[in-house]
Amino acid sequence: MKEQNYGNHARFDPAFHAVLSGIVLLTLIGSCVNLWKSVGDHQRLYSAALIVALTAATLLLMFICRIYALKAQDRAIRAEENLRHFVLAGKLLDPRLSVKQIVALRFAADAEFPGLAAQAAEANMEPDDIKKAVKNWRADNYRV
Repeated sequence: MKEQNYGNHARFDPAFHAVLSGIVLLTLIGSCVNLWKSVGDHQRLYSAALIVALTAATLLLMFICRIYALKAQDRAIRAEENLRHFVLAGKLLDPRLSVKQIVALRFAADAEFPGLAAQAAEANMEPDDIKKAVKNWRADNYRV
């Protein structure tokens, strides 16, 4: 595995981002075409509409599951980084920092973490700007 940095830290999960998303999207398109062709045929209309509704529900479920997993990871990261900041600086993270800012700060090495956290809180830095400001990248290979 190559060394993680700002340019390659985004994760791509082929099973989710390509396979599952592709299958659900193609199913939604196919079911919409089937519904369109079934408009005049009352025998097929109910089942075609049901397939569209179930496919739309599957798409919604897919996004909700992804969002919930990321929120759970964000909570864990917030707790870990708060503890790390306490160990390094003797105090908790600034409460002005948002979860997204804290998630971005996790890439900062221990030597620069407290200073960058203070700078991020003072300047209300965007998460992407925080990541760009990291000089010594600390990899996070667990977040998906």
